[in-house]
Amino acid sequence: MTTQKMLSFLRKGITKYKMINDGDKIAVGVSGGKDSVVLLKLLAEYKRFSPERFDLLAITVDLNFEDRPTDYTPIKNLCNELGVEYLVEKTEIGKIVFDIRKESNPCALCSKMRKGALNNLAKEKGCNKVALGHHADDLTDTLLLSLFYEGRLSTFAPKSYLDKIDLTLIRPLIMARELDVIAYSKTLPVVKSCCPANKMTKREYVKNIVSKVGEDIPNVRDMMFTALIHPERYNLFDKFENEVDKF
Repeated sequence: MTTQKMLSFLRKGITKYKMINDGDKIAVGVSGGKDSVVLLKLLAEYKRFSPERFDLLAITVDLNFEDRPTDYTPIKNLCNELGVEYLVEKTEIGKIVFDIRKESNPCALCSKMRKGALNNLAKEKGCNKVALGHHADDLTDTLLLSLFYEGRLSTFAPKSYLDKIDLTLIRPLIMARELDVIAYSKTLPVVKSCCPANKMTKREYVKNIVSKVGEDIPNVRDMMFTALIHPERYNLFDKFENEVDKF
C-alpha cells in the first residue's frame, strides 16, 4: 500500500466532511497503535500540499501500566522525522481502571478517561481540533456494538463538535479500510499495546463476527459502510411514522 493511495483515502474523507480549515491547530491522538501512527504520518504528508494551512501536534496519553511500561521512543523518533511536536501525558488511568475500580468492562471507562486527558491537553496547547485514527471498519463495528449491547442504531460521526470544551473531533481515515491501514502500517514504527484487555474486548468479538460473515459474504464490510454513509438508503420505522397520515 503506497503513501499516495492512502493519501487519496485521507483527502477524500477530509474533503467530503470539511474536516480541516485554514488556521487550524490539530492535535493527533497517538496511542502508538497502527491506526493512530498511520494517521499521524498521513496528516504530516498531507500538510505539505494541503490547500488549507494548519499546524499539527501529536499527543500520547500514557495509561501507565506500572508492571508493563510502554516505550514511546519509536513514536518520538517518528515525530522528529516528520517535524511534529510530540507530547506524552502521563496518567494513572491504568491503575484506576484495573486496580482501583476493577472494571468488568474496562474499555468504556478507559476510553472516556483517555479522551478527557487528550482533549484537555489539546485545549491547553491551543488546539481547536483533535484527530482520531478511526477508519471505515471502526464505523461499522461501532454500529454493531451499539445494536448488540445497547439496543441502539448508532455510530460515531466523521466530524463532531464538543461544545463543553470547544473542540472539534475529526476522523480523517474514515474512508480507509482496516486492511489498507494494516498494510501501510508495516512501513511505520508501531508500539505494541500493553493493556491487559487487549484482544479480549467486545469490539474484538464483533470484529470476529463480521470476519466470519465475510467468509460467506466477502463484501459485507463494503455493504455496511455504504448503508451508513448514504442517507438515501435509510429506511426505518421513523420514516414510516412520518408518512402514515398520507395513507
